[in-house]
Amino acid sequence: MEIKVVVDPAETGIRVEVRAPAMTTEVEALLERLSREGPETLPGFRDGTAVLLAPPDILRFYGEDKAVLAQTADGVYTVRQRLYELEQRFAPLRFARISHSEIVNLNKVTALDLTLTGTIRVTLSDGTVCWASRRYVRRIKEVLGL
Repeated sequence: MEIKVVVDPAETGIRVEVRAPAMTTEVEALLERLSREGPETLPGFRDGTAVLLAPPDILRFYGEDKAVLAQTADGVYTVRQRLYELEQRFAPLRFARISHSEIVNLNKVTALDLTLTGTIRVTLSDGTVCWASRRYVRRIKEVLGL
């Protein structure tokens, strides 16, 4: 296997291209490993303890009382980044902003209820219900292909 790294200041992000003569088990294993890996873990804080949060475990980020919180199946953690920073960082992992104060992991969405008023009721895998504001409905539909 040959690995080549090209540093190009004109690039806006990281791009990985896999070239092979055929789809082999080695290529499939490599693609699976690449798809699982994303941005590094994110430190979350609760009760004076720091915990490293893996992006696939995060259900949503939301703002509350001038703090940004990350909700996982294990609980809620305070994070030190702003929502706009988290939105940019986790967008490649299918995180999408659904309102001014909330970003959800689209991989954790179990149901969408498109109401007549133009808002979307979003149900997450742990049963949490969020509401997408009308302002973000078009963008959410585009990301989900609706």
